[in-house]
Amino acid sequence: ELQAPILWFFYFLASHHFLGFWVFKFLILPPGHLLSQSPLRLRTIANMLQSHLAFSAVEETHVGRYHLLRTIGKGASAKVKLAQHIITGQEVAIKIIDKIQHTSSDLHRLYREIEIMKDLHHPNIVKLFEVIENEHALYIVMEYASGRDLFYHLVNHGFMSEKEAQTKFQQIVSAVKYCHDKGIVHRDLKTENLLLDKRMNIKLADFGLGTEFTPGSKLDTFCGTPPYSAPELLQGEKYDGPPVDVWSLGVILYFMVTGSLPFRGKTLTKLREQVLQGQYHVPFHMSSQCQHLLSKIFIRDPRKRDTLEDILAHPWMKVSHEEKQKLYVQPLPDYDNHWHTEVTVNTGYVQEDI
Repeated sequence: ELQAPILWFFYFLASHHFLGFWVFKFLILPPGHLLSQSPLRLRTIANMLQSHLAFSAVEETHVGRYHLLRTIGKGASAKVKLAQHIITGQEVAIKIIDKIQHTSSDLHRLYREIEIMKDLHHPNIVKLFEVIENEHALYIVMEYASGRDLFYHLVNHGFMSEKEAQTKFQQIVSAVKYCHDKGIVHRDLKTENLLLDKRMNIKLADFGLGTEFTPGSKLDTFCGTPPYSAPELLQGEKYDGPPVDVWSLGVILYFMVTGSLPFRGKTLTKLREQVLQGQYHVPFHMSSQCQHLLSKIFIRDPRKRDTLEDILAHPWMKVSHEEKQKLYVQPLPDYDNHWHTEVTVNTGYVQEDI
């Protein structure tokens, strides 16, 4: 109703002028319309729509110290822009979120995701550089992974050789173990959330469903993507966080070496039956060691399921039959490095903030 120009005119008039309100109420709106309740209600909605229009209609060219280049992703209430730091020239991805279109619970989840990412510093996890916020929008500045995601790569290039999959899976497990060691469970591990940089290294992304966990304490929020979900999730049970991520890792590994998902029920009921029964096809080209590793992951009882330590110790995980890759250890911060401070100041930051 409010998209026609004439309605916009009366709507604007009504929200700014007392006489205009009554014209809008009796001549434009049908009887009993929601907006005909009160001038205050009308004015509130007018302000919300004005904010939304300001967000969606104006094509921004700069955000903070970044020059926006082009859109690389778009959703119902958010978009991702490729941007470039004005001083250093570094390319970044900026997720732009329209706050008007999100509920308070949605925004709470976004802020929780930001808090989680602030504490994660691992070569195989997307880096959070900074967050910029104003009245209308939230700008999350992150590391740019130019190789798109693992799902896109598998769909367009087919399944990987086990040699290539070993290297990628080692990186994924390293990133997830790092999170678990810091008390964070991802809960939405899937190929779409595994990005690839220009050197085809893994970058774990999207911690929107991530949460803190305490060993021995159960979680009860059902979340994730059903084909990647562990049996305890599909049964609606309370669950331990880490075993849920381990099950999803098994689905990812299977996808990498076969090009398809292990559990592919056409309905959620059929999918649940397959998962609970542990039914999946083993292709003839899969090595016996890879089969054995998957069989230790796809165990219905989470207490008997392999842990990340078990996976890392499995013979299949020896990359290319060479020395196993060392797990990343986060270095201690060097607050006395004056060169780092000088470079940061030269890029536009204030020394007191640093």
